[in-house]
Amino acid sequence: MTSMPIEISVQDLALMLAHPNGDRQLIDVREPHEVEIAALPGFETLPLSEFAHWSDTIQERYKSDQETVVLCHHGIRSDQMAHWLVDQGFSKVKNVVGGIDAYSRVIDATIPRY
Repeated sequence: MTSMPIEISVQDLALMLAHPNGDRQLIDVREPHEVEIAALPGFETLPLSEFAHWSDTIQERYKSDQETVVLCHHGIRSDQMAHWLVDQGFSKVKNVVGGIDAYSRVIDATIPRY
């Protein structure tokens, strides 16, 4: 049986960011121009549109057995990425439901919405 990514709320993400964990892997799959507008600390940007450029190095860049949190604008692209990571053998994948837009609305209004 193939495992599925776990969906987490922006409240869960806020708790994670308040308690940094050196083993936690944070991936933002938005475009660079989106990240310039609004970003959260600690996330590495892997634009989904550049999948062909980084997909073959994912196993070298990240550890498949560590908690991996994926973020995008509304949660659609991160959901695609989370499922792909599970298909690549990642076992602790979490998708942020609602993305950075929900984070701005619910957690931190200082983060610009777009």
